[in-house]
Amino acid sequence: MIAGNGRFPLLALETARAAGDEVVVVAIKEEASPEVEQLAAHCHWISLGQLSRLIEIFKEERITEVMMAGQVKHAKIFSSIRPDWKLVKLLTSLKQKNTDALIGGVAQILAEEGIHLADSTLLLKPLLAGVGVLSKRKPTSEEERDIAYGRRIANTLAGMDVGQSVAICDGACVAVEAMEGTDAMLERAASLVNGKPLRLVKVSRRRGHLLFDVPVAGPGTIEAMQKAGATALAVDAGRTLLLDRAAMLEKAQQGAIAIVGCEPAP
Repeated sequence: MIAGNGRFPLLALETARAAGDEVVVVAIKEEASPEVEQLAAHCHWISLGQLSRLIEIFKEERITEVMMAGQVKHAKIFSSIRPDWKLVKLLTSLKQKNTDALIGGVAQILAEEGIHLADSTLLLKPLLAGVGVLSKRKPTSEEERDIAYGRRIANTLAGMDVGQSVAICDGACVAVEAMEGTDAMLERAASLVNGKPLRLVKVSRRRGHLLFDVPVAGPGTIEAMQKAGATALAVDAGRTLLLDRAAMLEKAQQGAIAIVGCEPAP
């Protein structure tokens, strides 16, 4: 496992341990929690940009299949990365430096070394959002209208590899997510609507796989929504992980936030 930040890698490792499986972890120093060491069979720490070292570790551990779990903030990739020679070579070969191109290029290099990416949700299928209303409160007609509008915009942006989330207010797109992440996007949106309620719409990339960049929501998402005055959350069913679901739904109920899983766009 290549471990980034958040609860995603920890939950995946806990599930693997419960099933009796041992997982070798390569943890990103700038992102991963120290807790991954306690759950891994072996844990190696590397910095962003150390692609050669990543491959060396996999060879040393005789790893042929790897899953990516947890976020690596896009802004850090562009501001904090110190690429080694192998990553420099990859970066100079890319026509575009968006998520698909960058991680897709890394996946290709790994494949050439006999190391293949596995589905990021492999160990956490039960945590994928279902279709329909997931919270106790159903969306109002106004929220449903904003969600429908937001999904059209979000799916277009995701198809262009811009971002996965948008904030909608009263039939208008207030903010779109780019490199700053969902929480920062919500904070910016809240500063623009003068206290009016927002709706958060998250979608998945329009790909045929879940190898990387899988949308995630959890209690922290609800907390960010509450701070921003967002009253409804829509996610792609079957393609969005709901981490710590019970706590997330409890927070949503306390904050009167509606959550709905929608059929992903084709």
